[in-house]
Amino acid sequence: MALINENYLKLQGSYLFAEIARRITKFKEDNPSADVIRLGIGDVTRPLPEAVIKGLHMAVDEMADVKTFRGYGPEQGYQFLIEKIIATDYQSLGVSLDVDELFVSDGSKSDVGNIQEIFGVNNRVAITDPVYPVYLDTNVMAGRTGDLVNGKFAGVTYLTCNAENNFTPALPEEKVDIIYLCFPNNPTGTTLPKEELKKWVDYAKANGAIILYDAAYEAYIQEPGIPHSIYEIEGAKEVAIEFRTFSKNAGFTGTRCAFTVVPKTVLAATKDGGQYPLNKLWNRRQTTKFNGVPYIIQRGAEAVYTPEGQQQIKALINYYMDNAKTIREGLKSIGLDVFGGVNAPYIWLKTPPGYDSWSFFDKLLNEANIVGTPGAGFGPAGEGYFRLTAFGSQESTQEAIDRIKTKLSL
Repeated sequence: MALINENYLKLQGSYLFAEIARRITKFKEDNPSADVIRLGIGDVTRPLPEAVIKGLHMAVDEMADVKTFRGYGPEQGYQFLIEKIIATDYQSLGVSLDVDELFVSDGSKSDVGNIQEIFGVNNRVAITDPVYPVYLDTNVMAGRTGDLVNGKFAGVTYLTCNAENNFTPALPEEKVDIIYLCFPNNPTGTTLPKEELKKWVDYAKANGAIILYDAAYEAYIQEPGIPHSIYEIEGAKEVAIEFRTFSKNAGFTGTRCAFTVVPKTVLAATKDGGQYPLNKLWNRRQTTKFNGVPYIIQRGAEAVYTPEGQQQIKALINYYMDNAKTIREGLKSIGLDVFGGVNAPYIWLKTPPGYDSWSFFDKLLNEANIVGTPGAGFGPAGEGYFRLTAFGSQESTQEAIDRIKTKLSL
């Protein structure tokens, strides 16, 4: 009989968002007339920018003409898109990249989940806590985390982030090899200034560690002094891999396009004491397991970098950040402790006294018909907190806050 990968059996219950969906389905079965407002999963609601639609249509027409038809494209992405990304997103920050250091993909979730494949299973992983579940779960699947003991995996170093330490992770006391950082952070909506991020780059250089830096929400940064890329930090191109996406800034959650930067100067060790560039390993992984993002989609992503596209995604971001302000100020007005929502589309709040994060989920759903995300689903340090997202419509967001003020018994 075929054997299973028993590491999957170590995963904790249902995937967070699957459990949320199950509870919503049950609630709607019991309350078919309820008007449920979803401020839970971080899915966008505004349509694609006009410039993107135009780019997609032009590419579709090309695919209908034998002279311009495209079949398989480069697994790493078309150069026309890569060059635009580098020129707009990195050169503007003073960061230089070669075209073969950037890989276009079908989403950051895929990349942050798959990147662990190029590392050995004996590396010790550090994650901030609370954290986006994919970082932890994919390492559990790979067999890198050890056993679950008292709610934590023995082979993982948890970097607690809470109100007491201003959601700023402390450097690990023990040596770690792979460090997951996400800023602006999902789920807390908080950020790190350059001086704090430099501590992590310095740690990685001193300890031979690799930083996996998820910058999915960098476009939402509003305040000066907050780095948009880890490569703004001196030395980061020697120790960091960065993930970016078009999902949240350009509405590509259903269209699927992202990119990962793997500088050729990022090296990891071999068992015999040598060093090997991770760029080559990631390229080999992608060319073996991935056939590339469709040409049509990449033309749509390219349109993001036109003058019109840049104006339109800025308008999208402003729309969602207005929602974040509505949520943040509304919750604070009724005395809740609220974090985030200034440089990110996520609002992180402390649950009221007497409620853990899942009981507050049920309370919010039953009393106000609003869906959020329990903090416990993001890790042990997420217990006692709750996440709301700013990706709804402005009308539904305002309605949600009105309901919380008038229907939620606190």
